[in-house]
Amino acid sequence: MTATRVRVRWLGRLPYAEAWDLQKAFWEGRVGGRSQDDYLLLLEHPHTYTVGRNGDGSNLLIAEGDLAGIGAEIHHVDRGGDITYHGPGQLVGYPIFAVPRLPKGFDMVGHVRRIEQMIIGALAELGIESWAEEGLTGVWTAAGKIAAIGVRVSRGVSMHGFAINVEPDLDYFHKIVPCGIADRAVTSVSALLGRPTSIEEVVAALLPQVAATFGHEESEVQLGAFARGAAREPYAVDQMVAAGVFSGSNQTEVPIAINGLLPGEPPRPEWMRIRADISSDGYREVRRLMRSKELNTVCEEAGCPNIYECWASGTGTLMLLGDKCTRACAFCDVTTGRPGEVDLEEPQRAAEAVAAMGLRHAVLTSVNRDDLDDGGAGIFAETINRIRDLVPDCDVEVLIPDFKGDVAALETVMFAKPAVLNHNTETVLRLQRDVRTAANYGRSLALLARAKWINPAGTVKSGLIVGMGETEAEIMSALADLRAVGVDLVTIGQYLRPTPRHRRVDRYVHPDEFARYAAEGARLGISHVESGPLVRSSYHAQESLETAQQ
Repeated sequence: MTATRVRVRWLGRLPYAEAWDLQKAFWEGRVGGRSQDDYLLLLEHPHTYTVGRNGDGSNLLIAEGDLAGIGAEIHHVDRGGDITYHGPGQLVGYPIFAVPRLPKGFDMVGHVRRIEQMIIGALAELGIESWAEEGLTGVWTAAGKIAAIGVRVSRGVSMHGFAINVEPDLDYFHKIVPCGIADRAVTSVSALLGRPTSIEEVVAALLPQVAATFGHEESEVQLGAFARGAAREPYAVDQMVAAGVFSGSNQTEVPIAINGLLPGEPPRPEWMRIRADISSDGYREVRRLMRSKELNTVCEEAGCPNIYECWASGTGTLMLLGDKCTRACAFCDVTTGRPGEVDLEEPQRAAEAVAAMGLRHAVLTSVNRDDLDDGGAGIFAETINRIRDLVPDCDVEVLIPDFKGDVAALETVMFAKPAVLNHNTETVLRLQRDVRTAANYGRSLALLARAKWINPAGTVKSGLIVGMGETEAEIMSALADLRAVGVDLVTIGQYLRPTPRHRRVDRYVHPDEFARYAAEGARLGISHVESGPLVRSSYHAQESLETAQQ
């Protein structure tokens, strides 16, 4: 079970409950054989107190009922140790590592000592002298404790980990007796260096120590966005929002495209040529049906290149909850704005359209509806139920938003038992924030894992878009992550710029590269990877499900 490779992921800020489920998903992947690699998840949390197995809550110096008043929450967890604090400005690390076996069990003590040495080495790179102390866990300095450690080892694989105080608000430590030790101070990297210090700086110092300390032969690193400093360029999608790209207004400035190309864009290759056939009976019938039922389709709203092929064969993806999205993504042509009222009759009309088309596999998606308490989950569930009433033999696939990490909303959809739960990761970790607003790679992975836990017999699916600035190696890494958390199906397709105002095409991926993605997915154990230039989330959805079930 010893891993020769460690995959390191900087995920940015993630609520504690989602990160806890995410590390459990990676742990399951490691012990269950979905991944042969160790993972180190690096992130920061909103204000959170966690109480380990050795704590009874007595070292919390503020009433639990008052925590909301300081913007904090509390979790009782299955790691060792007492109470500790996690929050903004603190680097938290969760090593999902195989732990060596000793004659009397797994080497948990050695694992803790290696984490300490890894942190001590990183701090030394920053010019801070630190050490481990006999009989205690964590990393200490002359000014006090700078890093807390609490772990759990089960079935030979570790969970939980460490927290390095980079530049947190130390006042939150005054609300607890940190780790149950009343007579020792707590300090931070920035306090010891006497200057502001970023988490990015500490991550850079930590990365070389990981493989060196734990003996990995290879370290594969994917880093999401760090908090932007004054000297950094704004995120591309934020610039687009400010320019009104997603508003649907015709007043925004349109970049000049020469022969259909923006500056720096490659010409469209032959394999990306699309034949538009609006004359087929199938295409015209689907279009007529959608208009008569007052339904939206993502095929039209997002400018899908396969609309002619799919509609000609009598299939389409219904888009619920209106045609205005509360978020903006640099690759998407759906208008961003204030959505209208929820149409409670829409589920019935959608079911009638599915029945009229005689579908055996229906695909439902929606805009993001962050304005709704449940994100629109109830409409998804009701539509599934109405389709099942009218067309009992029809499998329903749902392509859902992240519901802002709300487990109850996800359960609402999952309890309606869709045949496929699809949630798109969209792009690689490095580009998430540059391409999407209000989305989080870690949140997406946690949602996919939770969906599989709620309905283990169901199929979980995700999708990636290529040609937006990622590398082939980054897509391979994303496939490994999706497999590790239990995803069954993956779609990978080429980005096509909807309008001159959207993100430019970085490259057109050759069909041979798409074939390599499919081969890598098969090697990793993903049931099916639908990978090709014109592939979209619902492209060949029924065929993909049938292939995966074989």
